Amino acid sequence: MGACIGTAPAWGRPELPNASIEIRRTADGIPHVRASTWRGLGIGLGQVQAEDALCTLADAFVTFGGQRSLYFGAEAKPQTRSTFGTPANIDLDFFFRAFAGDDAVEALKREQPVELDELIAGYAEGYNRHVRALQAGEQTDAAHACAGASWVRTIGPEDIYRRMVAAGLAGGYTHFVSEIVNAKPAAVAPPAPTDKFSLSSRLDIPVGDASGIGSNVLAFGQAATGERGSSVLFGNPHWYWGGPDRFYQAHLTLPGKLDVAGVSFLGIPLIMIGFNNDVAWSHTVSAARRFGLFDLTLDPTDPTRYLVDGRSEAMRAQPLTVPVRRADGSLDLVRRTLYRTRFGPVVDVGARNAALGWGARKALAIRDVNADNPRIFRNFFRWNQARSLDEFMRIQREEMAMPWVNTAAIGRGDGRVWYADIGAVPGVSDALRAACATPLSKVFAALDPATPMLDGSRAACQWQSPPAAVQPGTLGAEQMPHLLREDYVANMNDSYWLTNPAQPLTGFASILGGEGRPLSMRGRQGHAIAAGLAAAGETSVRALAGRVMHQTLEARSYTADHFKTAVLERACASGTVELPPEDAAAKARTVDVRQACQVLRHWSNRADAVDRGALLWDFLWARVLRIPAKNLDMQPFSATAALTTPSDIDTSDPRVAQALAGAVQDMARKGWALDTPLGERRFVRSNGRELPLWGGCDAEGYFTVACAHEGDYTMGDRSHGNTYLQVVYFDLHGVQAHTLLAHGERETAVSNGKGIAPVARYAKKDWLHFPFREEDIARATQSRRWLSPP
Repeated sequence: MGACIGTAPAWGRPELPNASIEIRRTADGIPHVRASTWRGLGIGLGQVQAEDALCTLADAFVTFGGQRSLYFGAEAKPQTRSTFGTPANIDLDFFFRAFAGDDAVEALKREQPVELDELIAGYAEGYNRHVRALQAGEQTDAAHACAGASWVRTIGPEDIYRRMVAAGLAGGYTHFVSEIVNAKPAAVAPPAPTDKFSLSSRLDIPVGDASGIGSNVLAFGQAATGERGSSVLFGNPHWYWGGPDRFYQAHLTLPGKLDVAGVSFLGIPLIMIGFNNDVAWSHTVSAARRFGLFDLTLDPTDPTRYLVDGRSEAMRAQPLTVPVRRADGSLDLVRRTLYRTRFGPVVDVGARNAALGWGARKALAIRDVNADNPRIFRNFFRWNQARSLDEFMRIQREEMAMPWVNTAAIGRGDGRVWYADIGAVPGVSDALRAACATPLSKVFAALDPATPMLDGSRAACQWQSPPAAVQPGTLGAEQMPHLLREDYVANMNDSYWLTNPAQPLTGFASILGGEGRPLSMRGRQGHAIAAGLAAAGETSVRALAGRVMHQTLEARSYTADHFKTAVLERACASGTVELPPEDAAAKARTVDVRQACQVLRHWSNRADAVDRGALLWDFLWARVLRIPAKNLDMQPFSATAALTTPSDIDTSDPRVAQALAGAVQDMARKGWALDTPLGERRFVRSNGRELPLWGGCDAEGYFTVACAHEGDYTMGDRSHGNTYLQVVYFDLHGVQAHTLLAHGERETAVSNGKGIAPVARYAKKDWLHFPFREEDIARATQSRRWLSPP
């Protein structure tokens, strides 16, 4: 492994031996990596990530290199979830060979600072040290299920760049992986989608493969803390518990140049959400569209040519080849052609909507703004080193790089809080959208009003940008929503417009997410929490931070708080509810709901592990949501009362009472008692133990998210929910941070393997006071070693 033992300098001293790399692990296995060079820092991080998540990383590098079919078979699918979903391996291979190939890698690499390139090269070297140690049979502290597998290989810096490219495309092309790589000219049958979503439902998910992938962020300024020049930040991504986009927590130090802590995706040698001694920041998935469609008019003589301003233009055919390992072990080469236009690659979504397929006269092109955005990780690199909130904001405006997220930030000695959806967004004003509408785009708008579909037969309908734009075809910083306040800013993946209800953000292009639209139930709950905390009357930043830590983990159901009483008054009136027959041959059923009513009346509306009633409410509310909103809402949404409407559901609709009766039967079919404590079903297996968990899903209005996949309540590496949580503020000593990492550092922690400590901490809501300063790290260090220099 290249580790060496030497005489350690005294605790707390910032000096490092020349070219040394020091790794210390504190509580929950968090690595603190110190080095004297950028390359050395990368080596340390690559080493520890490989120790904790080798199999996940190795699988990811195979994916981003377009080699899944070679190792795992063409028709198989990834075992874990990610921002690119779970298409067949062959489709993923063609996708990443098309969009993360050598040209994309070189274009990205050219735009990075030398220091970041050194960090990336070092990461690859550190990862390789661990791989080579395993291959040589050396003793290591880490055991890996994939050790010895043919697909666990050494990597180069280009593999890290491919990983970065993939992260940028999460809000665009990855919505339609299979529909892009399987698009064929005037095909008889359009490519089948790899999920069960309708087109409108698929596009309603900004990133990833499930509703609820996103985050919460709250930031409180000096008007809320009661202490001048102070602020508090709460960040809470609801993200993947397994797979390549899993968050990894670390602390990186290059004395005199970098000292930053937080999390990043596996394979990214930077901090993406976190803090240094001067700034802290977090992100939420933005409601803005990061891609757009173009309605192509094809040359009637050739479906691979399209007309622009009356002239026929050939699509660029990109031949691609993927090696495939057959069941008998033989190797085959599969070839396809990707078709590109001046607007972007052709996408065929005809299987989701027949009008949107690639026919003889019409086709669609898709353009992802981040396919031409090399600034994302350069921006993070600069943020990692920022020394004030003003510098942080300036960097964001200069780079215009954030790919598909909102940002909130605070600074040391600064009583202001910052929110911005400033980044890479297609340059589509509402005027351009109206001027470039086609009959097809008007039809499409009924399915998805956010994504622009412009007329591809006119050159004037290309995306536009102001003269000084950092990237052609993008909006400028002043065309994007941002807000600086002294009370609070908040976002729960809703539109920017109610970042703070006292100062709505209006007048922006609809591609940015829209204004005057209903908030999610989680969004309404988040604003209720934020407003309550801001008005709590605290007199110190520390006191408010403590209150934030408590209240953000309370796990209350907004829907139960606001609608349960009315539902029970109607549904429980007679003690029984008649369910209509399920089909013509069946009979109506009478369901006794008295016990269910008793359980829900006694339920606290919270989803802690011990709470009885949370499960029953989940089943009930899932059925309520099947009732069309026009029938359910007695008081529909009003932009002037956005935090409280829609409200007052129509409980006279018999389907509301039937939802309770149906929930009773749903639980009976599972064999679950109506008063089952939540933690008996919502738990995670770690190191041979079952740890009861808390929280719920978006739909029920839980601010604290725990959502197992596809109806299962057991959380694991295919689930999403709270991942990394941080509460950060600054005092006279510098940064003060408390963190939780729900799924732990090790890839095995939530699949019944090793790494239970941070998972158990999260289950107990036991915030970790993060050791950031040298003296704190020294006291908290549980293991320490040096690596030999490169």
